[in-house]
Amino acid sequence: MENRRLGPVVGLGTHETFDSDTGLAREVVGAALAAGTLVFDSSPMYGGAERSLGAALDGRRVGSSIATKIWASSPEEGRAQYAAQRGFFGRVEIEQVHNLVAWERHLPWLEEERQAGRVDRLGATHWSSGSFGELERALRTGRFDTVQIPLNPSEREAEARLLPLAEELGIAVVVMRPFGGTGAPLLRHPPPDEALDPLRAYGIETWAQALLKWVLSDPRADLVIPATSRGERALSNAAAGSPPWLGAEERAYVERLARGR
Repeated sequence: MENRRLGPVVGLGTHETFDSDTGLAREVVGAALAAGTLVFDSSPMYGGAERSLGAALDGRRVGSSIATKIWASSPEEGRAQYAAQRGFFGRVEIEQVHNLVAWERHLPWLEEERQAGRVDRLGATHWSSGSFGELERALRTGRFDTVQIPLNPSEREAEARLLPLAEELGIAVVVMRPFGGTGAPLLRHPPPDEALDPLRAYGIETWAQALLKWVLSDPRADLVIPATSRGERALSNAAAGSPPWLGAEERAYVERLARGR
């Protein structure tokens, strides 16, 4: 694939948000679409999120991309998950091996789907820096188009090896956990509103936007996928996907704010 870049852009994650609540999913997805969000990330690991996301996108799927995952210990189970996803979404644009589970066993059949044009890109994901060595090994096979990793001012381990490797190999980077993971710890104690004043020239009006723009201002990051169960937050988050981007000084300022300084 000549051009593997995806963004920079803000997508919508579905981890621990609407699960099987189709009504809530329609509200949040509708707000995201209204804001111009076109990439939606999910997984079989997220309960009923895939089904709810598919229902929420029904009738308005044109132009949007699904980035979901295979989370299975065997190719047979993986194929069953994929068949369900085809039912939910029609097709999958980005199919990722979730947390590298049985990735070497899944790759052959996933590559067949990509070769047949039923999947656009294949990706690998992991949330834990302890597995970054295995993730690096997977990427060096040259068989993946995308990688999904955590990145925020408090989790920067990916900057040492994975981001440079993705840049070297031309692999698109999807960023999870922009607010610090489960419970969004980086959002619990936001800086005072006036602390954002130096960032307003960059279109930043909220602390969440500052964190999202911090991610996307790294030129190696293509897509960030914040999850939310509130439509107004999906609308606000999407605004962080537009330039101007932060420079080194502004990114360092956001890092200081995240440390409470």
